[in-house]
Amino acid sequence: MPRVLISDKMSPAATNIFKNRGIDVDVITGLEKNELIKIIHDYDGLAVRSSTRPDAEIIAAANKLKVIGRAGIGVDNIDIKAATDKGIVVMNTPFGNAITTAEHAIAMLFSAARQIPSASMRTQNGEWPKSEFKGVELFNKTLGLIGCGNIGALVAERALGLRMKVIAFDPYLTEERAVKIGVEKVDLEVLFQRSDAITLHTPLVESTKNIVNRERLGMTKKGVIIVNCARGGLIDEEALRDALKAGHVRAAALDVFNVEPAKDNALFGVKNFIATPHLGASTLEAQENVAVQVAEQMADYLTSGAVSNALNTPSISAEEAPRLKPWVDLAGKLGTMMGQLLHSPVTSVEMTYKGGITDLNNKPMTAAALAGLLKNAMPEANMVSAPVLAKERGIDLTESCVEEAERAESLIRVTVTTSERKFAIVGSIYRGEPRIVRLFGVPMDAAFSKDMLYIRNDDRPGFVGKLGKILGDAKVNIGTFSMGRIEEGGEAVCLVAIDASVTRATINSIQDIEQVKIVDLVSF
Repeated sequence: MPRVLISDKMSPAATNIFKNRGIDVDVITGLEKNELIKIIHDYDGLAVRSSTRPDAEIIAAANKLKVIGRAGIGVDNIDIKAATDKGIVVMNTPFGNAITTAEHAIAMLFSAARQIPSASMRTQNGEWPKSEFKGVELFNKTLGLIGCGNIGALVAERALGLRMKVIAFDPYLTEERAVKIGVEKVDLEVLFQRSDAITLHTPLVESTKNIVNRERLGMTKKGVIIVNCARGGLIDEEALRDALKAGHVRAAALDVFNVEPAKDNALFGVKNFIATPHLGASTLEAQENVAVQVAEQMADYLTSGAVSNALNTPSISAEEAPRLKPWVDLAGKLGTMMGQLLHSPVTSVEMTYKGGITDLNNKPMTAAALAGLLKNAMPEANMVSAPVLAKERGIDLTESCVEEAERAESLIRVTVTTSERKFAIVGSIYRGEPRIVRLFGVPMDAAFSKDMLYIRNDDRPGFVGKLGKILGDAKVNIGTFSMGRIEEGGEAVCLVAIDASVTRATINSIQDIEQVKIVDLVSF
């Protein structure tokens, strides 16, 4: 039975979902790092919010861990690289608190435009400073979105409802998507120059750190409003403080800060600055939604292999997981065989999918093939890390789909280019079992086995008898024997499934057979 640890405060609904799905769950919150390290090896899954910080040290101790689920959007508290290297899937819940966060951003925008917090405080202190509070209308103003994903699009929708003009900077926003949601896609500099208000909805990565800095604030209109309900670190807080004090920025409203909890900050006490303590996702509905969503996603993965909203591996829906699983297994075996048979550096990999499987999600199959291919040289390679490892090593990857297969069944072809030449292996599923149907251009029909001998030999009489005697003398039983050739008397390829591994001496004896050109042991 899979076992999950919930290490941050979360709706009881998450616990109930795990239990109902047959998963053992412990709720232990407030753990110190050393305490988590001591127990994490007992768990298959870890569900967190923002308090728990699974870093490289914690992940190194997590020998059973398969998945980390973040109940929320931001994952800067998780060492994704360390998780990826170890084959741990990292999931978040991008939709569970999207509406809540978007609404908070709009609320902060209104509050800044009309100086509502200051007006409220002074009124309750017995003043009536009506003449001192001249706000600005949002109607017909230009709102600049830095980031236009799920939350950004929701903010855009609400801003358009206020009859604002919306422009957006997002490297991943297509022109078609921009038109569909009613925003104008612009460059970052243009956004700073044209916006009457700017709100941020982007993750914190190296390219977005201090994306609102002194130079860019200098590009803005006098009287601009700045809102950040995304992540701390996106704004140079000292630069924003100076722009507020100078009156260039009319108002700023921040829900997130470079250092949290923000007990002290350069912006605190500055006129026209509004702060909230990271409340973007803090509604009853959102807390329930993210807890339910992360529990369902983690349960799906641990029970069926379905992957949703993963940051470091392709998604697999619960519906397609059962159908996809044997093909992922086949792709992994094809890659594993190729990785053990090739002895030159790989420069490129081409994955070709033919027949009925072209309507399946091919990303997991590709990841499995890459993991198998790389594992011989890099034992740490896995389905999660393999695409990253391949890219880091300059291996070019291409994928293609062909609806009509060479044979009646669906096929996967793995073509690998080395410094020597191209090599290809083709596999299929027959009666639920993975099989090799072509190897290095030679037609085959071979099942996989734990240990297999790969032999290239001249197609001449006497080879099979000599091979059988050598294996018999070594007390190695033959499970299956598959041979293919392109033409009579030419080169043949032989795959021999053996019931036990063979010694180097036995392999050398096979190599000494006159007809044999190459012999390799392949293990799965």
